[in-house]
Amino acid sequence: MEGQIWFLSRSLQLSSFQAYKLRVTHLYQLKQHSILASVGEDEEGINPLVKVWNLEKRDGGNPLCTRIFPAIPGNKPTVVSCLTVHENLNFMAIGFADGSVVLTKGDITRDRHSKTQILHEGNYPVTGLAFRQSGKMTHLFVVTTENIQSYMLSVKDYPRLELDTHGCGLRCSTLSDPSQDLQFIVAGNECVYLYQPDERGPCFAFEGQKLLVHWYRGYLIIVSKDRKSSPKSEFAGSDTQNSDKQILNVYDLCNKFIAYSSVFDDVVDVLAEWGSLYVLTRDGKIHALLEKDAQTKLEARHLLNLTLALILPSSLHIPQMLFKKNLFEMAINLAKSHHLDSDGLSEIFRQYGDHLYNKGNHDGAIQQYIRTIGKLEPSYVIRKFLDAQRIHNLTAYLQTLHLQSLANADHTTLLLNCYTKLKDSSKLEEFIKTSESEVHFDVETAIKVLRQAGYFSHAVYLAEKHAHHEWFLKIQLEDIKNYQEALQYIGKLPFDQAESNMKRYGKILMHHVPNETTELLKILCTAYRPAGDREGSGMLEGKKANSEEFIPIFANNSRELKAFLEHMTEVQSDSPQGVYDTLLELRLQNWAHEQDLQIKEKLHSEAITLLKSGRFRTVFHKALVLCQMHNFKDGVLYLYEQGKLFQQIMHYHMQNEQYRKVIEVCELYGDQETCLWEQALSYFARKEEDCKEYITAVLKHIENKNLMPPLL
Repeated sequence: MEGQIWFLSRSLQLSSFQAYKLRVTHLYQLKQHSILASVGEDEEGINPLVKVWNLEKRDGGNPLCTRIFPAIPGNKPTVVSCLTVHENLNFMAIGFADGSVVLTKGDITRDRHSKTQILHEGNYPVTGLAFRQSGKMTHLFVVTTENIQSYMLSVKDYPRLELDTHGCGLRCSTLSDPSQDLQFIVAGNECVYLYQPDERGPCFAFEGQKLLVHWYRGYLIIVSKDRKSSPKSEFAGSDTQNSDKQILNVYDLCNKFIAYSSVFDDVVDVLAEWGSLYVLTRDGKIHALLEKDAQTKLEARHLLNLTLALILPSSLHIPQMLFKKNLFEMAINLAKSHHLDSDGLSEIFRQYGDHLYNKGNHDGAIQQYIRTIGKLEPSYVIRKFLDAQRIHNLTAYLQTLHLQSLANADHTTLLLNCYTKLKDSSKLEEFIKTSESEVHFDVETAIKVLRQAGYFSHAVYLAEKHAHHEWFLKIQLEDIKNYQEALQYIGKLPFDQAESNMKRYGKILMHHVPNETTELLKILCTAYRPAGDREGSGMLEGKKANSEEFIPIFANNSRELKAFLEHMTEVQSDSPQGVYDTLLELRLQNWAHEQDLQIKEKLHSEAITLLKSGRFRTVFHKALVLCQMHNFKDGVLYLYEQGKLFQQIMHYHMQNEQYRKVIEVCELYGDQETCLWEQALSYFARKEEDCKEYITAVLKHIENKNLMPPLL
């Protein structure tokens, strides 16, 4: 009432800080975060402020206030009646005495990342709020003095559903835990009602005017008066002068009994912390209710004298020593009925498993060890069952470990080795074909183990299912030798992966399936789309690889190389220069080695056509060398002519003693290069045979054109 927030440590040391200038009215501490939300007042009048505190960070010794904003809806002055915050820090709901509810969505710790809106308006005071999260569905329960409704917050516009036409007083509603299916509990004076977001559930006839309701570890805690009064009057708050006795009951709804009941003077609140319940009364006292941990009653060193007992106050009248001498099933049932935590239950299962194992009942033991998964280190169990005679038990344990997504790569290796040792192909298939949502395991490890054990088809299935392309191709090509299947698989891959795998495996595929490999390379280098996308999506332009990079794949397949290169030059005139160079060399080789004159003439024509395509201007000398190497006379002369190497043309004819051709060269190119006539005269003059006819023609042309002095 003086604006302070107090902290009570486990050692019962008190500390506080000034949170508001006037008073604090509401607190909400999140369970999974060190975040505290508060409502209070810094000035007189009805102007409540919400403050969000980060308890892990400090500001001058006090918790850091990360956000402050006014609580009232719009500009209507009204009193805050209740407050709740979602554990994901993305929702905060504030209820008011005028019947409205304000919802803040977004990061509640920051102003910038959240927005506030009025979610609900009504005529009756809001007495309780609770968020319910189930999977991806988020609901908000809103209870007033006269009705109950739920809002679906995971859907646009937040649809509202009215659940009932009666409500409850302040602090008389709560949300159960998953053991009661996260139901919203509303305590009226006659009955306690349970609600799902879309309907009313069961009810319990607990009479008496309810003052306070809490849920704790599967127990429903209710503080009530003996005399009845209207819940409407309760909203205004209890009379501080009234010191009537109040009854605190702890109900076990699952097992349908009262776990504890006691009378207190004027209860302020019941708090749950440090594994116990604390009852704060108006006289400033705190009463601790301790539920003895069942695990402490396990005599771990003496399995033949197992004891489990739940010690509650004497009003419950449960005997401390419930059973002895190996009554494990009874111990487990009792522990479950009293909601012993998972660690405690796991210890009972472990001891039961050890007991059965020592008696030689390995089948029974493994069933108990399976129930410890998630708590007991798997190696503890695995070491016990590595013997070959117990491999069935080990397999059952490892299967469950995988089903619960708690297996590592070593566990996967061990399980698959168990399957292969047992030669249990059906179980093996069932395991690898189970959906990822049901079983999680290290896929690459599984592929390696299956391959090593010779289960190639299973390994290939896994590799394909989980898109481990490299493993799929490695097994198909190296182990199964299914080259056709591997090639079809590459044709289904995205462009980048298809390109890289063709570079890696192209040679081996070309060796075994040359025609199909060549066809895929044609597609890959023109307009590639994965095989499944090639039909129907013709309008989409595919990607294309650099055809020159795949030429080495054809090292021993010249026929396929020629088909590939010719295809590329036909459909893609801007193919890399290397494609044209290689095609020219290939055509010249074929021409040079061909014996059939008719075919040789056709090859000659193809080579000349390629040379005249204009693709060799930038690599003139390379083309010339290729023609010279293969003694391709017409190609050499064509390139000399294109390169204006007229003297080389003439020298070529001179070497072959083609006198008429020498004169033709002079006549064709003599005007561009006059020295050709002089060289021709010199050539003919040196000849021993009678070249009078040619010398006369040369001299006549030199005289007419005055190309040389008469004396010379």
